Amino acid sequence: MASDGVITHRNVDVNGVRLHVAEAGPAGAPVVLLLHGFPELWYTWRHQMPALAAAGYRAVAPDMRGYGDSDAPSGGPDQYTALHVVGDLVALVDSLGQKQVFVVAHDWGALIGWSLCLFRPDRVKALVALSVAFNPRNPAVKPVDAFRALYGDDYYVCRFQFIGAWSS
Repeated sequence: MASDGVITHRNVDVNGVRLHVAEAGPAGAPVVLLLHGFPELWYTWRHQMPALAAAGYRAVAPDMRGYGDSDAPSGGPDQYTALHVVGDLVALVDSLGQKQVFVVAHDWGALIGWSLCLFRPDRVKALVALSVAFNPRNPAVKPVDAFRALYGDDYYVCRFQFIGAWSS
């Protein structure tokens, strides 16, 4: 592992999928796990990774399940629940030999960061959530219905619910 801020790449098999992972910083350093948003990749963090490495951290930025060079499991939406993605991250942290990591997350990645903290608080030292504040789920309302009520049918999350929605 390069310790001079140079970003290296590798694949890691976790939770039944292969994740592409970009890394910078010394192998024994505290890990900062960087979670990208939608429709982003590890590349979102390309400027922060060398800075974190120079500050003595090991920056680790995966392409999350279904993104970039990581596997996109078949089987539909059932393969992309928060439990699946959090499971991927816990297995990634295990593969790094870490008990806990710092997490910095942006946009959709922030939602996953919040889920990681809720489901596995024992694995997170601290969370920095960028662009998305914590918003507890209301079990009486489906998230897409809440988005639709707030933003209308043309909101991107609502549009993605229909095959061919962007072609009209």
